[in-house]
Amino acid sequence: MRRRPSGSGEDESDAKTGLGVLKAPDKAERSREMVKDGPRAARQPSKGHEQRRSSRDDTNAEDSRASVATQWARPSLAGLAWEDNSPLLDELQGKEAAQPAGGDLRKQRARLRGPWTCSLLTLATTACSIMLLATIIRSFFTLQMDPKGCAMSYMRPAFARLSDFDTEHTRFASKYSLYLYREGGVDEDTRVKGIPVIFIPGNAGSYKQVRPIAAEAAHYFHDVLRSDPVAVGSGKRPLDFFTVDFNEELTAFHGQTMLDQAEYLNEAVAYILAQYHNPHRSLREPGLPDPKSVIIVGHSMGGIVARTMLRMPNYQEDTINTIVTLSAPHARAPISFDRDMVTTYTDINTFWRESYSAPSLDKNPLADVTLVSVAGGGLDTMIPSEYSSLTSLVPETHGFTVFTSAIPRVWTGMDHLAIMWCDQFRKALIRAIFDVADARRPSQTLEQPERIRALRKRLLTGIESVVEKAVLEHEPTTFLTLEPGSTSIMNYDDKLVLRSIARSGKARTHLLPIPAQPFTEGSKFTLMTDQKLDAGEENRVLTVLLCSASPAPGYTGSSFAKNADGALGATGSTRLACKNAVSDVSYLPASTNASKNAFDEGAPFSYLQYSLEDLDEYHFIAVIEQAAEPTAGWVLAEFSAAKDSTIKVSRGHQQILINGLRRELPQGRSMMTELKIPEVHSTMFAYSLGVHRQQCDKGQDELFAPLLRQYIQEPYESKYFVNTKGGNINVHGISPYMPPSLSGKGASEGLSLQLWTDPTCNSTVKISLTVDLVGSAGKLVMRYRTVFAAFPLLVVAIVLRKQFKVYDSTGVFMSFSQSMDHCIRTSLPAIIAALTFLSVALSKATQGPWARRWFSHSTSTSKSSIDFTVNDLMLGTSDPFFWFLVPLFGVISVGVCIAGNYLVLTIMELLAFIYGRMRSLVAKPDDVRRAAASLATTSPQQRVITTSVLLLLVMTVVPYQFAYLVLCIVQIATCMRALRVARETATGQSYNFYNYAHSMLVLMLWILPINMPVLVVWIHNLAVHWLNPFSTHHNLLSVLPYILLVETMSTGNMVPRVIGRQVSFPPFAPSHPPPPLLPSRPLILPYANSVQHRTRYVTNIATFTFALYAAVYGVTYAYRLHHMVNALCAWLLLIHLTTGPLALARLAHYLPRSERSQGRHGKKRP
Repeated sequence: MRRRPSGSGEDESDAKTGLGVLKAPDKAERSREMVKDGPRAARQPSKGHEQRRSSRDDTNAEDSRASVATQWARPSLAGLAWEDNSPLLDELQGKEAAQPAGGDLRKQRARLRGPWTCSLLTLATTACSIMLLATIIRSFFTLQMDPKGCAMSYMRPAFARLSDFDTEHTRFASKYSLYLYREGGVDEDTRVKGIPVIFIPGNAGSYKQVRPIAAEAAHYFHDVLRSDPVAVGSGKRPLDFFTVDFNEELTAFHGQTMLDQAEYLNEAVAYILAQYHNPHRSLREPGLPDPKSVIIVGHSMGGIVARTMLRMPNYQEDTINTIVTLSAPHARAPISFDRDMVTTYTDINTFWRESYSAPSLDKNPLADVTLVSVAGGGLDTMIPSEYSSLTSLVPETHGFTVFTSAIPRVWTGMDHLAIMWCDQFRKALIRAIFDVADARRPSQTLEQPERIRALRKRLLTGIESVVEKAVLEHEPTTFLTLEPGSTSIMNYDDKLVLRSIARSGKARTHLLPIPAQPFTEGSKFTLMTDQKLDAGEENRVLTVLLCSASPAPGYTGSSFAKNADGALGATGSTRLACKNAVSDVSYLPASTNASKNAFDEGAPFSYLQYSLEDLDEYHFIAVIEQAAEPTAGWVLAEFSAAKDSTIKVSRGHQQILINGLRRELPQGRSMMTELKIPEVHSTMFAYSLGVHRQQCDKGQDELFAPLLRQYIQEPYESKYFVNTKGGNINVHGISPYMPPSLSGKGASEGLSLQLWTDPTCNSTVKISLTVDLVGSAGKLVMRYRTVFAAFPLLVVAIVLRKQFKVYDSTGVFMSFSQSMDHCIRTSLPAIIAALTFLSVALSKATQGPWARRWFSHSTSTSKSSIDFTVNDLMLGTSDPFFWFLVPLFGVISVGVCIAGNYLVLTIMELLAFIYGRMRSLVAKPDDVRRAAASLATTSPQQRVITTSVLLLLVMTVVPYQFAYLVLCIVQIATCMRALRVARETATGQSYNFYNYAHSMLVLMLWILPINMPVLVVWIHNLAVHWLNPFSTHHNLLSVLPYILLVETMSTGNMVPRVIGRQVSFPPFAPSHPPPPLLPSRPLILPYANSVQHRTRYVTNIATFTFALYAAVYGVTYAYRLHHMVNALCAWLLLIHLTTGPLALARLAHYLPRSERSQGRHGKKRP
C-alpha cells in the first residue's frame, strides 16, 4: 500500500473536519502513471497540483499538516474494480477521464451529495404514489359504506366492587379490579343469586362497557321471564354480570399483557364461583345447584383473552363452557409488532385446533365448550371482520361466526364500539344467552348440542342449512278436521295467493298437497306473509300446519274443529294429524314501496322454507285463515323446483371484472329466485348491483316491493336490501393472510343473491352486477395496513444498498434523495418486478403437491394435514389474480419514502437553524467557530457513562423499546449537528457523514412504529403504578448494536469504505487529535486486509436480504424487522471496529517507529 501524495487535491478544500472519507485521485491517467513509475513518481506532485496547493498554504497550512499524516493512498476511480455497472458509476468514470482538471466531476459529486436533489422522475413517482394513496383513502372513508341503523340504549348502572378479591387470591390485585353490575330500580341487591356471566373488555376498553348488555338482561328477566312459568320452570334465572377493570390496557399491542389478563380472569372465575357457596353473599334459591361454570362475553381482544384462559396453567377444568365474542380477531393477531403477541396467538390457535381434531371426545379438553363469534361487518374499521371467523378454529358442531346484519330484527352492521351499545343487538344477544341458560344444572347451561342449536336458532336467519327445523322433531300436536265449505284443496302446480285475510268473514283452510317422490334436488316449499303466524295465542289470524293423513298410533292432542262432515279426497279421512310450523318461522325485513333500510321500525315479514326432502313424511301443508273479520294482509305460498328458482353463474372472476354480469328473470318465475355466483368470494372487491323491474301487468298493485338478500355460508353473513333498486355488494369471504378452514374444504361457495318478488305481477326483472374498481380500492386499507409498515422498509433498504455500493466504489456517500432517484431508474423496478413474479410463484406453489410433501415432512404430519401458515407469505393469498398488488404497493411505498425523506430533511433544516441561532446567542464567536468544525459535544468519558447507564436500565427496568426511542432522538441530534457542520465547512467529507447519518435516521424512523406499541403499554403500566418489568423485553442484544452504532456516529466517525483488498478509512476528527507517533507511511495489516476481502459484499447482501424479508415476511412477522436492522447495525459497527478510527489495530500507532518497522520489514524471530 502506498502513501497518498500530500499535494493531490479534490473538489473540496484541504482543510479537513474529520467527518469524511478520502476520495480517489482526480485523474484516472495519474493513477496509471503511479502504478507504472513506482513510489518515486507517486511522491512527485504535478505542476497544477503544486500551484493549487501553494495558493492555499497560508490559510490551511496547520490543518493540512494535521491531515496529511492520516491520508492514505487509494486507486483512482478508473482503477477501481467497479462492483456496479449502473449509469451513475459509468458517468463518474467518463467524467473523470474526460476532464483532467476534475471540474465536472466535482459538480457531479456535489450533486450526488446534495440532500435536496429531486428529478422529474422522482416528482412523477411521488405524484403518482400520492394520487393512488389518496384514491385508496377516499374510497375507504366515502365509498361502499353500509348504512348505520343502531338505536341508542339507556340504563341506570350501579357497580359494586368486590374488594375481597385481593392479593390473597391474585398477584394482580393492585393492577386489576372486579365488579358486579346491578341495574338501578330493577335489581339493586349486591348479593349473587342467578347465573354468573363475566364480561371482558377489549383493547383500551372499560369495564363500564357492560352497562347496555347487563341492563337489558336485568330488564328482560324482570319484565318478561320472571312472570312466565314456562321460562322459570326451564331454569331461567337472572344473570349476575361481573366485569373486570383492566385500566383500559392496550391488549392488542402486547402479548404478555394478554397472558396476565387471562391468568387474573381464571382466578376471578374461581373467586366468583366460591361466592355462590357463601350464604352471606348468595341469595340463590334453595334446591338449585351451586354453579360450577360461567358464561363469558368478550369484546374485541377480550374474546381472545377468553380463549386464552382455557390454555393457562391455572385454568380449572369445566369452569367455562360458553363464550360469546363481539368483534374479536380470532383468526390472526391484528398487528404483528410484538413477538409475544404472535407466539401467543400461534399457541392458542394451535391448542384449539388440536383439541377439536382429537380422535375422541375423551381426548378433547374443549368438548363441552361452545364458541360464538359476532362480527360487525364493513362498518368495523378497527379490525377486519373476516378476522372474527372461526372456520379455521372450531368445527360447526361447537361454534360459528355470524354478522350482525344477518341477526333477525337487527339487520344492520355496526362499528367496533357500537356493537356494545346497539339496542337491537343487545336485545338479540341477551335473548340468546337466556336461551342457553339453565340454572337447574351445575353447568348453568344446556348440554352442548342443545346449546349450539339454540344459539343458531336465535342468531342465524333460519334459512341456513345448518339450522335444524324444530317442528320436524316433535310429535303431532293438533287434529285438523275439514269441511267442504271451509276447505279448499289446491293443485300441485298452483300458488296460494291471498290478498286479504278472512275476506269472507269466517275461518278457511287451504291445503297444499306435497308433491310425491322422487323430488328434484333443491326443490322447496316457501311461504311469505306480512302477518305474524299463530303460536297458540288469542286473537289468531294465520296458522300454518304440516299435516299427515293418518296420525301416529296412540296419538292424543288438541283438534281444530271445522264442522266438517265431508271426506278428504283419496285419503278417505276427515282428520289430519298436524304440527304447528310456527317454531320454524324466519323473519325478513318488511319491504314495501315506502321502505328505505332493512333496520327500519315495523313488523317484519314471516317466512317459511322447507326442502321437500324434509317434508317426506307429510301429505299436506295447511294454511288456515282464522281472523274473525276481514283483515288487511297477504299470503304467498308455493312449491318450486331447483331449475326454476336457482340460477348458477359459471363465469370466472376475470369475465365479471371486464364485462360484468347481467341476467333477466322471466315472467312466471317463482316467488324466490336465487342467483349463485361462486367466483365472487373475495373481500378485495366491491360490486355495484342494479335491480330493474317492470310495472305489474294490468296495473295491479304489488303485494310487496322486491326484497334482496346477499349471503355467504362461511362465515354466516347476510345483508338485506328492501324495496331494492340495487346497492353495494361486498362480502367477507376469502381474505388475505387468513388460515384455511379446519374442515379442509376448498374455496368458499361464493356469493348468493336471493330475490323475493311478487309472482302475481307477471313482469320481468333485470339484474346487473359490476365491479366497483374505485370502491374496491378502499378494501386494501383494512386488509393490508401492515404492508405500509413493511414495504417502505424494502424501499429504504434498497436505497441504503445503493448508497453503500457507490460509497465503497467512489468515496462519495450520496444523499438519500439522489440514491432514491437512481434506484427508481435501475434497481427498484427490477426488484418489484421480481417480487411480482415471486408472488405469483408462491401462490401457485402453495397449492402444489410438492408443497404438501414439504409441509408434511417438516411438521412430521400426514399429507392430508392442513397447513395453517400457507397464507403467511407476501400478499397472503393463494390467488395469483392479485399479482398487481405488488407493483401497486411498491409505487405507493416509494412515494411514501420520498415524502417521508423530505419531511425529515425539512425538520432537520428547521432544527439546525434553531440550534445555530441559539448557539450564536449564548456562545462566544470563537466558540461558535470551533464548534463548526466539531461534531461531538461531550467527552468520551461522558459518553461511556451515559451509554453504560442506558444499558443498565435496559437490563433491569426499561424495555429495549424505550432505549430505541432514546436512540432515535440522539440520532436526530446527530443529524442536526452534522447538517450544521456540513453547512459551515462545505466539504465533501462533512456532507458524506451527514448523508450517512441521515439515511440511518430514516431507517430507524421506519422501524420506530414497530417498537412504539410495546413502549406505549409500558408507559401505561407506569401510569397505573404497575412497575413489574416485561421479562421478554430486557434482552440487551436486541438493542446493543443500535446503541453502539448511534454512539459511534454521534462522535462524527464515518463508516469506513470496504474496497476489496485495500482498506480505507477517514482521518481522526479534530476533537480527537492523532497520536504523536503516527507513521508517515500507512501500516500494513494483513489480517484486516483479508477480512475486508472476504466480506466485501456483506453490506450489499445484508441490505438486500433485509429488503427481501420485509417484502415476504414483513406483514406476518413485522417484529423481526427490528432485529434484522439490529443485525445490520452490528455489521456496520464491526466495520468501524475493524478498519476505522476505532479499530483496535490502530493502537499500533502508539508503538515506537523502530518496533513497528521491525514488525513490518524485519525477519521473524525464532
